[in-house]
Amino acid sequence: MRKVAVVILCLSSFLSAVAQVKGDEDKDMFNKVGDQRDAKAVTAALNGWWTASMKNHDRRIQWWRDARFGMFVHWGIYSLAGGEWKGKEVGGYAEHLMRKEKISRKEYLELASRFNPVKFDADQWIAAAKNAGMRYFVITAKHHDGFAMYPSKVSDFNISAKTPYKKDPMAALRAACKKQGLKFGFYYSHAFDWEHPDAPGNDWEYKNPGGDLQLYGGRDWYNLHPDLLRKVQKYVNGKAIPQILELIQKYHPDILWFDTPHKLPLSENLRILQAIRKVDSTVVINGRLVRSSGHNFGDYKNTADRPAEFYPVAGDWEAIPTTNESYGYSKFDHSHKPAGHFIRLLASAAAKGGNLLMNIGPMGTGEMASEDLTILSGIGRWMQNNGESIYGTTATPLPLQSWGVSTYKPGKLYLHVFNYPTDGKLYVGGLVSTCKRAYLLTDKGRRLSVSRSGKLDLTIGLPDKAPDTVNTVVVLELATPEKFDSIRFLAPNVSMTRMLAYDALLVGKGFGFGDGKRDRYYVNGWSSAFQTLSWKFRNDQKLAFRVVLKRIRNTETGGTCNVLVDGKLLTTIRTEPSRKGDLIENMELGDITLEAGEHQILIQPTQITERELMRPLELQLIKK
Repeated sequence: MRKVAVVILCLSSFLSAVAQVKGDEDKDMFNKVGDQRDAKAVTAALNGWWTASMKNHDRRIQWWRDARFGMFVHWGIYSLAGGEWKGKEVGGYAEHLMRKEKISRKEYLELASRFNPVKFDADQWIAAAKNAGMRYFVITAKHHDGFAMYPSKVSDFNISAKTPYKKDPMAALRAACKKQGLKFGFYYSHAFDWEHPDAPGNDWEYKNPGGDLQLYGGRDWYNLHPDLLRKVQKYVNGKAIPQILELIQKYHPDILWFDTPHKLPLSENLRILQAIRKVDSTVVINGRLVRSSGHNFGDYKNTADRPAEFYPVAGDWEAIPTTNESYGYSKFDHSHKPAGHFIRLLASAAAKGGNLLMNIGPMGTGEMASEDLTILSGIGRWMQNNGESIYGTTATPLPLQSWGVSTYKPGKLYLHVFNYPTDGKLYVGGLVSTCKRAYLLTDKGRRLSVSRSGKLDLTIGLPDKAPDTVNTVVVLELATPEKFDSIRFLAPNVSMTRMLAYDALLVGKGFGFGDGKRDRYYVNGWSSAFQTLSWKFRNDQKLAFRVVLKRIRNTETGGTCNVLVDGKLLTTIRTEPSRKGDLIENMELGDITLEAGEHQILIQPTQITERELMRPLELQLIKK
């Protein structure tokens, strides 16, 4: 009997192993089918309709490039709840209430039955955006909850059919934008729809893929279960595409904004984009409708949510900060940043050739929260005097500066001084061409003194007191030909220079970037001894610094590396895994004294013992 049992056990193990291999083979087969499907869709796009649609891309997007600054609004029936459900606080993004609390469609409609924003005033909303200096406006026509904030004929899950409010707020906002001169557009959740029985996302009521439970293979569900893809295509054909076309035909938006494309296969996202381009060749489309590793099929790219720093992006791009930490209104979230935070963020985005689409979440009553209005008012005061340094500018040709950032128009540089020099001397590194005239943007009649310190640098004489403690803008009018150096200059009168990992020279394959949120502006993927980070810079006089490395350790980081200054060893760093997840550290690397000239700080691994060496955030050169 024992021998029989052993034979049965061995046979069972063998069959189990065979089943596992068979399962892996099936998975590989289905993934290949999915890859072939997507490859076919990409080829058709590149060889046909998409390439044709990009012939007028520059003309289509020019208004967006010039605008630089817009308002994003997340507003829906979730705004009435304000981050509260059945008497308890629901943290995180308030607009995700339905998913977080696993609310059924029927119960969600009870919330809709109480949504009556009688204090909504479209003219006031758009006036608030315009007075803040914003030049385009994007609002949620349908978020992930599937609820249309306009009277849709495609689905009765909408504001006029299910709420006491029988007006069309989208039409009112469109009219207000036209009257006040702002471009207008919609956010539409094409891939997520929690009310629809065939759409991705709702796994608590419909057991659909694409939700938190990671059903049917999780992210790869559409490759592993083609039958489910056919089901989802019913939603795309029956609701998503018809509603998007309805929005285009009814409101004629200037821009359409999409999100979460990974919930659908690439082929479906391309099909939606193709349907749009068949009826409208002029509407601007963001980069979150169709994302692929090889191509950006949108008109521009998007960074991650709520950025505080910007990783390198080639071409047109846009960031979407929000005033607190939620996009939809939350009565509990009082983490609003000051107006100065967004003023500097806007200048920093424009300096790298990007736009800022700043979000607010109005209340369920239709009113904007007082905190948001205060922020908008503060930005508006600065933009009224300094908007010229933002609108119509392009990425700066100047190298990075210790005191702030710069924006550019042909013949003009706009210096955004965040760290105002106490001695009144603004060192501008890398400007080879002649400066014809320098002045404060808020005081054009007062010329500032200009002197050249060597062939590459200028010194501008500033008033003793900063005209604006957040961001003083200095204008330099340039002679032709315009010439610039590329190496960063260390101003001798700035107490600390931050050298972000985002701005380092990365050598070796495999590096990636954190999403740019506070304390997440790191470089990751540092898994090979052949990968290095380095920063090049110049100084024109002898300087001494403390060198500090701000980095993140986690459970998967470990190893050793050398820090070299001009090829000489400064110190060796050892990284041990953290037992408590992400641990942010400021490491003292030592003191350095630099003679005038060009220099390089290099971090070179000697051994990597875990998945990654570490995640560097920035080097800080603190003047001694």
